[in-house]
Amino acid sequence: MPFAPHITPGLYITGDVPGIGGVIRQRPEDFLVEEIPAYEPCGEGEHLYMLVEKRDMATLHMVRVIANHFGVRPDAVGVAGLKDKRAVTRQLVSVHVPGRKPADFPALRHESITIHWTDLHTNKLRRGHLAGNRFVIRVRNVSPASVVHAHRSLTRLARIGAPNRLGPQRFGALGLNHEIGRALILEDHQRVLDLLLGPGGAPGEPGNSPSRAREAYAAGDLEQALALTPRSARTERHALSTLVRTKNPNRAVWGIDPAERSFFVTAFQSAIFNRVLEARMADGTFAQLIEGDLAFRHDNGAVFPIGPAELADGSVAQRLARLEISPTGPMWGPQSMLAGGAVGELERRALDESGVTIEQLGAHVRAARIHVEGARRPLRVPLMHPDVEGGVDEHGPYVKCRFELPRGAFATVVMDEIMKTGHSAEEYE
Repeated sequence: MPFAPHITPGLYITGDVPGIGGVIRQRPEDFLVEEIPAYEPCGEGEHLYMLVEKRDMATLHMVRVIANHFGVRPDAVGVAGLKDKRAVTRQLVSVHVPGRKPADFPALRHESITIHWTDLHTNKLRRGHLAGNRFVIRVRNVSPASVVHAHRSLTRLARIGAPNRLGPQRFGALGLNHEIGRALILEDHQRVLDLLLGPGGAPGEPGNSPSRAREAYAAGDLEQALALTPRSARTERHALSTLVRTKNPNRAVWGIDPAERSFFVTAFQSAIFNRVLEARMADGTFAQLIEGDLAFRHDNGAVFPIGPAELADGSVAQRLARLEISPTGPMWGPQSMLAGGAVGELERRALDESGVTIEQLGAHVRAARIHVEGARRPLRVPLMHPDVEGGVDEHGPYVKCRFELPRGAFATVVMDEIMKTGHSAEEYE
């Protein structure tokens, strides 16, 4: 049975504030993202650092272009995080070029990429090596007067914290990545392939949006499905080619790249987290600490348990009100810290309802040799430097929202609190 990554569609912290509606990403320049780096390059080392601006381009595509320009493998290129495709984004990128300097390379010329500066550093830029992201987002097809409602929503989120929900990007264009992760964990290899390659499930299931390639797979014509699958869909093409060659679903599934397998399992973790988060939003404890909680320190990521002594400590309540600490939910894994009391029961129930046990999850992680340990994710995140303005330009009226979020938080979740359309994130890496 499928399980949804959301419990209650349309559940908002700002539910009493009218949504402004509208659309985002009508054009890339309507969605600006600037990475806030965790550190600056030191001026020496084997890694070339660049501030890269890309326009209407997926991060992984950018990585391949840069790797080709510098004559290195894609894994020699480092990024701190994936950035939205249909957007204008600025982020640091590193390239491992031992013994060489920026002046040794010609200028990179590409219609979608601009290099603003280069420097050297001692280590590769890795996922998570960022403090956060700064956003400037224009909402179109709205009345500029609706800026009042946008301001109310954004101000509230800045005061009490933004829900740290995993956005639709994590679950893929068909909204099924978490189901693929679940099937991987349960070793239901035929279902993995049906979800990955087929129309998306039975009529009425999430993601039932067939393409010609998916229809060919459902009809059993694997060679035609392979011929129709674009070369950019590497995972799908590899699975199909293995099926055509071996007719063995197990080999096709175990041939999935470990990084892709890890991403699907992470999507499964994310779906469980969203269910816990939305249960806490529904019962009003999303921004509260209750006995059994595991609290998250936003300054350093440390986690500590909440018992009667902490609840009686006035300084803990003050830190909670200042958004210095927050309750957490589980990103389930073999080394997960377990909450206690009613909180722990809620979290275990969310996992039980998925049909997966922590033992099965751990067994899959070990067998697949993927890096999925288990962590605690804050239920809310600070939203900093909010600003809203309405206006009109050559493309028509807009409401422009500015804010900053820490790493790992989704701007599209914030925008859905403002717009309340339920589908403010259209682009997927």
